[in-house]
Amino acid sequence: MIHYKIVSDKPEKTMEIAYKLAQKLQSGDVIALEGDLGAGKTTFTKGIAEGLGIRRNVNSPTFTIIKEYKGSLPLYHMDVYRLENADEDLGFDEYFEGDGVTVIEWAHMIQDQLPDSLLLIHLFHGENGARILEFKPVGERYEQICKEIFS
Repeated sequence: MIHYKIVSDKPEKTMEIAYKLAQKLQSGDVIALEGDLGAGKTTFTKGIAEGLGIRRNVNSPTFTIIKEYKGSLPLYHMDVYRLENADEDLGFDEYFEGDGVTVIEWAHMIQDQLPDSLLLIHLFHGENGARILEFKPVGERYEQICKEIFS
């Protein structure tokens, strides 16, 4: 699997990378975020929201599982970390196939429900407060998006 790495030395750069990604997104796109607590998953999502023209404050939907935001495309922000029964059908596919962009924090928790094609992004703590972002495109569409962003 092809993957791309980039180092972000501050939250603003992480948001800038996400903003750039948002410019390439369209309805039905799914972004799966993984990483340790505090690695920047919600910060990355804020950058996507900004790129989609969303002006509301974006924060983690930890206790509600899904938050919806209206922008140039709807943003469906999911945090499935506290999901008790990952096998329960909560209608995630309706979001994945919907008219917006879906961003899922802790996506591995619903691995069996994820679409076959998505963009997996791992965020890691780096040295001196930096973050390492590793993009792993799954599917031709996401491979093309990554080529455009990283070339």
